Amino acid sequence: MSSDQRPSDDKVRLDKWLWAARFFKTRSLAAEAVSGGKVHVNEARVKPAHVVKLGETLSIRRGPYEYVVVVTGLARERGPARQAALLYEETDQSLQRREVLAAERKAQTALMPHPPHRPSKKERRQIVRFTQQTDSAD
Repeated sequence: MSSDQRPSDDKVRLDKWLWAARFFKTRSLAAEAVSGGKVHVNEARVKPAHVVKLGETLSIRRGPYEYVVVVTGLARERGPARQAALLYEETDQSLQRREVLAAERKAQTALMPHPPHRPSKKERRQIVRFTQQTDSAD
């Protein structure tokens, strides 16, 4: 295919853009997220085949975090992370909210430390006995 027969880069599907911008590991995961309502364009729910335009605002929810980004570039193919970071610009409010949430989650895990090891068979039996005693007392 010659360069003048190639499709133009000004029309890129939303699921393909999300994959190229490295928000999702695969295109099918990106399409699933868009279909599931985890991605909104200009505060509206759209389909995975939505054509992304420069200047559009995307709200992307991944786990507990929400990214609000403005599209600054279009790409059909996935490239290096540095190149992908040039495709969007995250809003200051979004960045601050994610940092606050990350700090809160880190503080919560510090309050609930994990045990040093898995319970042994003897310890599991003691746990079962203890939980059965409290269940029967109710």
